[in-house]
Amino acid sequence: MKLMKTTEAVGQVLCHDMTQIIPDVTKDAVFRKGHIVREEDIPVLLSIGKDHIYVWEKDDTKYHEDEAADILRGICQNEYMRATDPKEGKIELIAESDGLFQVDEERLLKVNSLPEMMIATRRTNFPVKKGDKLAGTRVIPLVIEKEKMKEAKKVAGSEPLLKLLPYKNKKAGIVTTGNEVFYGRIEDKFGPVIREKLQEFGVEVLGQKIIGDNPDKITEAIQEWLDQGADFVVCTGGMSVDPDDTTPSAIKQTGAEVVSYGAPVLPGAMFLLAYTKDGKPIMGLPGCVMYAKRTIFDLVLPRVMADVPVTKADLAKMGAGGLCLNCPTCIFPNCGFGK
Repeated sequence: MKLMKTTEAVGQVLCHDMTQIIPDVTKDAVFRKGHIVREEDIPVLLSIGKDHIYVWEKDDTKYHEDEAADILRGICQNEYMRATDPKEGKIELIAESDGLFQVDEERLLKVNSLPEMMIATRRTNFPVKKGDKLAGTRVIPLVIEKEKMKEAKKVAGSEPLLKLLPYKNKKAGIVTTGNEVFYGRIEDKFGPVIREKLQEFGVEVLGQKIIGDNPDKITEAIQEWLDQGADFVVCTGGMSVDPDDTTPSAIKQTGAEVVSYGAPVLPGAMFLLAYTKDGKPIMGLPGCVMYAKRTIFDLVLPRVMADVPVTKADLAKMGAGGLCLNCPTCIFPNCGFGK
């Protein structure tokens, strides 16, 4: 790459895109990388402020910005993402399916700590839709030493830095507890809410069982859904510390291993998560799920749908960003809740 006067550049090859910016009209390249400068191009280049331009001069020790950006793309991309064409040294990764987006934050930090390159992503464990933008890669200069890109590949390792895990087809059973609902004293409000949230992920709901405050009957209902092929069971009601709230003990009676009873998330502190011996989740949902727009359930469900086990440590980490502000207009997941 060498610098020369634009007026003397006829016949030379541009080594990067030339961008024209007209406010509220356009920001795009008037000439692309690789374009051979013609006499009639000179006034256009001068009109966009290019009195001098860089033209291509082969150097076997360096990569052009687009070549280097493609190396960063290769470091990041897994099979459920597609890449845009390089533009001004930048490549973006786009989701090819609905799923859970994950970032290896430790390895990403190592790459971003290297000079003259960057990778920007959405946060890890972010639920995405097909077509969503996931990440962008870029190198800062027009050319970069090959040794620097070699180091980037070394610190990144052999596995992609980013993963998109498509949601699985799943079946669920709902168990609603409480004498007040069982005896018809009040109308069940939980069922429609849970069905709507599960429908967002295409879950087949096998049905809903309404049980009184009898832990043995609740345990029996959970087991029946599992025996009928449910991939997970959602229990609603009876999750607080009142004497008649027996759902936590009923879940324990199934023999499932309780990951946590309680989570540092508001709304959703009284959440319970357990896994059966064959890895099927049983969730106990607190009353807030019935009336709050977004809760702990919305943070955990995408991981369940992508077959990502949730640990006690995972739940503990949700405390940072675990406060929902109950905004008048909810824009979840494009907000601070769960970050």
